[in-house]
Amino acid sequence: MIHPTATVHPEAILHPSVEVGPWCTVGPHVKIGSGSKLMSHVVVEGWTTIGEENVIYPFSVLGAIPQDKKYHGEKTELIIGNRNTIRESVTFNLGTAGGGGKTVVGDDCLIMAYTHLGHDCIVGNHCVISNYGGLAGHVILEDHVIIGGMVGISQWVRVGCYSYIGGQSGLERDVPPFTIALGARPTVIKGANIVGLKRRGFATETIQKINEAIKLWSRPDIQKEQCLLEIESQFGDLPEVQAFTKFIRVSETGVVK
Repeated sequence: MIHPTATVHPEAILHPSVEVGPWCTVGPHVKIGSGSKLMSHVVVEGWTTIGEENVIYPFSVLGAIPQDKKYHGEKTELIIGNRNTIRESVTFNLGTAGGGGKTVVGDDCLIMAYTHLGHDCIVGNHCVISNYGGLAGHVILEDHVIIGGMVGISQWVRVGCYSYIGGQSGLERDVPPFTIALGARPTVIKGANIVGLKRRGFATETIQKINEAIKLWSRPDIQKEQCLLEIESQFGDLPEVQAFTKFIRVSETGVVK
């Protein structure tokens, strides 16, 4: 159903079940899957693909050109998965040719009001970004990440799976998986995301080992590689700890402690 005040380009591809509310604008290269709904005053432009059963609230702008001086109109994409809730005044930009060409949001995410997702960001599944979240270009959020309100994340930063970032934090370095981190310049780890891990069904013993590994990593008196070797010697049989140490080793921006 398309409201009579909406403007939908004839070349846009919309499933017949898509609802386009009052005063929405949909551009020529847009594809929207079944069951998705644009509430009102939503702008979707650029080479944007939106999956199934997404709900997009008023005044959001999806697929606008990147805020990057190196962008010159080349074909790049915004890809949004299924069952996401995108609240009021959210902005998602297209990717850039130099950054992989794609900005991607996975499935089952809640993106709260006034969030900005910069070019070439990759957001996994089941993520929550609270109000006024700001992600610069090339940021990666792995699955099940929760970002508190008014958090700013610098370009190229990664946030590991099952992490929780406290409100008003400012991230300039990577945050390893399974952790709680908060603070601005510097952001610091406060321990394991115990409540989040319990909610996601992690076994008590697994959570305990993850927490002990994080405590070791947070010690200021041990050098990085020595610390990682100690973690692996004690807890290296656990897949989650293996993921934790691998995340740290491949970091290019440094990792918070």
